[in-house]
Amino acid sequence: MSFLEVRDLHASIDEKEILTGLNLSLNKGEVHAIMGPNGSGKSTFANVLLGHPKYSLTSGNILVKGESILNLTTDERAKKGLFLAFQYPTEISGVGYSHFLRNAYNTLNKSLGQEQEREVFLTVREFHDYVKRNLEAVGLDPSFLSRYLNEGFSGGEKKRSEVMQMLVLRPNLAILDEPDSGLDIDAVKAVAEAINKLIETGAGLLVITHYARILRYLSKIDYIHVMAKGKIIKSGNRELSEELEVKGYNWLGLEEK
Repeated sequence: MSFLEVRDLHASIDEKEILTGLNLSLNKGEVHAIMGPNGSGKSTFANVLLGHPKYSLTSGNILVKGESILNLTTDERAKKGLFLAFQYPTEISGVGYSHFLRNAYNTLNKSLGQEQEREVFLTVREFHDYVKRNLEAVGLDPSFLSRYLNEGFSGGEKKRSEVMQMLVLRPNLAILDEPDSGLDIDAVKAVAEAINKLIETGAGLLVITHYARILRYLSKIDYIHVMAKGKIIKSGNRELSEELEVKGYNWLGLEEK
């Protein structure tokens, strides 16, 4: 049984259909990447997986370990082990970064503790040291722990922060929406190295990206999918991403926007 199974998914926003029959199956421990031209529905798919309320599902199903999650709220889906790293993370003033992470980690311990070997931190100091190790993995300064969530972060810092949260929270499946956008090559390498640390835990990954560059630094890639007009039109191995990098999407009968 696949950890995640998406069946003939149709979704719309403001009565405009974006997903038009998307199918995808992902086993725990697998790394999949979705590429495609702008407007193909990649980010919509990521948001629909986590139950964003602005999207309406018109038909199809999303199953996690064989059970439909369509009726679950976003926090309930997170407790199933799903994690979304946003393309455009929101600044949340007044919410302490370290406090937010500790509460989220402890909540997931209750729901995922039986199926994962998760550390239990009895003191704030223990958790603080754990987060510091993960901050260093993505090249962020420990001073970030005393700041509000994403407030005043640069674009690159927000991207690193999202990946750092993923490392701290240890989901079963992480969906990364363009984790490389706006990053220079050194930052891309740092983010990729952090993603590799999650791959080592046996988690599944779904990486949404326009470019092959971050994929080159990932320790494994099981499938590359090309998405267009709201569905997956082609799948292949790592070489497909390099082919797309060279040829673009026109050879698939698609126009790049």
